[in-house]
Amino acid sequence: MTKGGSSGLDRREFLRTGAAGLAAGAVSGCGTPVAGQEAQPGGREAPSGTAAVPGELGAPPAQPLSAPPIERVRIGYVGVGGMGTAHVRNLVRIDGCVITAVCDIREEHAERAAGLIEEAGHPRPALYTAGETDFERLCAEEDLDLVYNATPWRWHVPICVAAMENGKHAATEVPAAYTLDGCWELVETAERTSRHCTMMENVNYGRAELLCLNLVRQGLLGEILHAECGYLHDLRGIKFADDGEGLWRRDHSWTRNGNLYPTHGLGPVANCMNINRGDRFAHLVSMSSPSRGLQEWAVANYPEGHPKRAETFALGDVNGSLIQTAMGKTIYVAHDTNLPRPYDRINKVQGTRGIFQGYPDRVYIEGRSESHRWDEAEGYYEEFEHPLWRALREASIGAGHGGMDFMEDYRLVKCLREGLPLDMNVYDAAALSAVCELSEISVANGSAPVEFPDFTRGKWREWAPWQIVGA
Repeated sequence: MTKGGSSGLDRREFLRTGAAGLAAGAVSGCGTPVAGQEAQPGGREAPSGTAAVPGELGAPPAQPLSAPPIERVRIGYVGVGGMGTAHVRNLVRIDGCVITAVCDIREEHAERAAGLIEEAGHPRPALYTAGETDFERLCAEEDLDLVYNATPWRWHVPICVAAMENGKHAATEVPAAYTLDGCWELVETAERTSRHCTMMENVNYGRAELLCLNLVRQGLLGEILHAECGYLHDLRGIKFADDGEGLWRRDHSWTRNGNLYPTHGLGPVANCMNINRGDRFAHLVSMSSPSRGLQEWAVANYPEGHPKRAETFALGDVNGSLIQTAMGKTIYVAHDTNLPRPYDRINKVQGTRGIFQGYPDRVYIEGRSESHRWDEAEGYYEEFEHPLWRALREASIGAGHGGMDFMEDYRLVKCLREGLPLDMNVYDAAALSAVCELSEISVANGSAPVEFPDFTRGKWREWAPWQIVGA
């Protein structure tokens, strides 16, 4: 029996067979899903197409966790390759925190991070470099407030769980998990230990994304009914590289077929649509195109006989998933990382009075814009710039991804120091990350509808929307 699973039946297999049965029921006119079916207080009821989970959890908290304030946040950082090093560079210049321990399987990476920490005037951190699971020793032995990780995806859940089990808050790069078991394990552990577990979705802090959120909160777009988003990024060279993400990211394309990386696009539009705070993801359908891009790239870039030319891939080059919320709103989420294309996250938010559309950033507001003509978003910043960007734009210059990385790190430290709920909590991390396996299940079963677990167990009706936070 897997943790949180069904006795005698692996939950992943249960999900697949459950979705297949759902598809068969839809064809025969029976067994169709009930959108928005909710869990009963004190337990988790399984809607059609998803696995039953035992009701060992009590009721979720009345409000998202607010832990006691921490005067100086002591951080252990696990995984200091490219992204981890970028976060270290941010954290050493944010007041009120210090990195006191660093863990990486490559000693030279840990030493590089230690050098950055010392150059910033902080004491040399303790280094943990004794293999893949040395983070367990860091979590158990170090006196820390937060364990932050930027590791390959398979380590996100184990590191966060080890941190929380040892009394530390946890923060992870995206996605927080890529199985439903992993999502539930994060929720269960966070509730049991009363520790924060947050997913560091940097795009939530993008300048255009926060401008859009501010327009939504000011009511300029009216009621939000629909959004479109995605992760459209040519990663062929990165996936086949002999270092960095090439050492692990391509592996997921061998056997998985769905949306492997939903959160960059989905996080900001979920905030605009009050997901987990007035609404929730209810069900999803997903389909994938054929797989061609990685195979053709390997043939074009490696000589005959090279082992990479013989690899085969399950991942469809383009995946499209459609989500309906409990309140009937709709969201389209795309994943496209194996084909030649410029970068794009779509970032469309449609309301009853107007629309925000990314790439390029533009706005149309009925009664304000010229009829049937877009306004450039640039013209809205003077009046509607998000206060976080207004306050931190100068400080974020030079930080990764146009400054959004600095802002997410700044907000994490600020919330921990002031005892505030985090901008993204464990329920948000689970709901966004659940798209990974749910999309795989739907694709594997002929695009059958699959229902989302309600990780909040009904509390989404009571929790207040994310507000316009400042610095």
